[in-house]
Parts: sequence; C-alpha cells; structure tokens
Amino acid sequence: MIKFRLSCAQNHDFEGWFRDGATYDAQSAAGEISCPVCGDSAVRKAPMAPNVIGSRRAEAPRAAEGGEAAPADLHEALLRLRRHIEETADNVGERFPEEARRIQAGEAEDRPIYGQASAEEADSLRDDGIEVVRVPWLRQH
Repeated sequence: MIKFRLSCAQNHDFEGWFRDGATYDAQSAAGEISCPVCGDSAVRKAPMAPNVIGSRRAEAPRAAEGGEAAPADLHEALLRLRRHIEETADNVGERFPEEARRIQAGEAEDRPIYGQASAEEADSLRDDGIEVVRVPWLRQH
C-alpha cells in the first residue's frame, strides 16, 4: 500500500491509500477519486515530504518530537480512525463483500461502507477491481 497526500480544486488537502502508484493513476484517470470534504473529483497529488527512517537509536527521540509514531500514539490514531469510519460510513456487517459488489455494479448507492470479510473474500474483491483496506479494529475504552 502507498499513501499519497491529495488536494482537490477547492484546495482541500487529504490523504489517500492505494495498492500502488499505478492504481492511483488508473483511478485518477477514471475520475474515481473524490474529495471527502466537498466531493470534487478534480483531485491531484500534493507535494509530500518523504519519510526517511534512520537507525533505531535515532527513531525513539523523533516519536516525542512528532516524527515516527510511538505505540501509544499509534493506538490513539487507530482509535480515531475507527471513530471516523463509524461516523462516515455504513456498517454492512457480514454483507460487506456482497454490498461492495452491488455498489461496484451500480445496483446499490455509491457510499462508504465497512464490515467483515475474510482474507479470501477481500482478495476476491481486489481481484474484481474493488479496493478493500483491512483496518485493525481496536476496542474503544
């Protein structure tokens, strides 16, 4: 997976995760990427600073300075991600593979969804050109 910093024509900045650069290029050319703020599909890659990782000794201080995430920071980020997904997407539960295919085929409303899928089901969706991302689903306190 690769993460790109993106920007729409309205200058809203956001991040997007893609299988690889070619996947981004194909989705961008097809107009399949849209801004989560305004829905604009005129999206482009924004300049991004590379993340260079040094030795183990150098990594620890950067965590405190806002560089590499410390385990507690990562845990909190995953909890924030879970809350965001729950607030902005429909939980379709075990029907996830079926609903993703229905959306892809235009038989269901195009919307963000989340739910459960086995590794095999997720691989099958990817084989069919449907982007799927597995997210660690941490318990909220």
